[in-house]
Amino acid sequence: MPLHKLEHFDQNYRDTFGGDDLKALDLYTDGGDRVGSVADVLVDDDGHFRYLIIDISLDFVSKKILLPIGLCRISYPERRVYVDGLSRQQIEGLPDHTEDAIVNNDYEEKVRSVFRSPSSGVTYDRDTYNYQKDPDLYGLNEQSHQTFKLYEERLIANKQRIKTGEVTVGKHIETDTVSVTVPVQKERVLIERVTPTEAGKAINPNELQFQEGEVARIEVYEETPEIHKEAFVREEVRVKKVVERNTVEAQDTIRREELDIDTVGNLDVQ
Repeated sequence: MPLHKLEHFDQNYRDTFGGDDLKALDLYTDGGDRVGSVADVLVDDDGHFRYLIIDISLDFVSKKILLPIGLCRISYPERRVYVDGLSRQQIEGLPDHTEDAIVNNDYEEKVRSVFRSPSSGVTYDRDTYNYQKDPDLYGLNEQSHQTFKLYEERLIANKQRIKTGEVTVGKHIETDTVSVTVPVQKERVLIERVTPTEAGKAINPNELQFQEGEVARIEVYEETPEIHKEAFVREEVRVKKVVERNTVEAQDTIRREELDIDTVGNLDVQ
């Protein structure tokens, strides 16, 4: 069965594992000694983990090796991968894994032979071999310590500001024809010729005074209307926004995973 690098098999593998990245973990022995870091993961066609590609960084050797997944215990909270008793002899006996290495059945058997227990009783036949024959090397699901996540859905409320309309306030000019009344006065001269009461009565010659050029002058006026336009503030318009606040309630169905524990026999489970 061909093997694939994890990222080639699932480009979104970080989302699949809830944001955890196995390739960012360091490799420790159970005694707490750091022996390297995880460079990559090899999976089969079904997505089962088969090997960790470990970048070994010890004083006596520096190389990349394949480590069967069943020999590891992954602790995401500690961001570590633990391996029990990875010895110098085992590291030196493993092929140096390179990017162009062809991981075929014979290559894998070289790796398995280094870690396989002499008492396993497994006889290798490249035509009939499968990973189930080496549960100690590939049985990740049979590890003593396993971690899995319980998920739940939550309703997340956010707000988005959207434009719902626009109000434009402007002004324009309207014209009207109006009339105004202005009272005016105009003077005129009225000349009257009347017969005096003393008409026909003789005048004393001594009192008679004939004068030439006697003139009576009267000034005559009239009013003319003067009309002009002036601008006045008629009205003031104020434009402003007010915010109305409402509470919107939304309902939906969410899911939550709960833990089911089935036991057989008289066990003390905490």
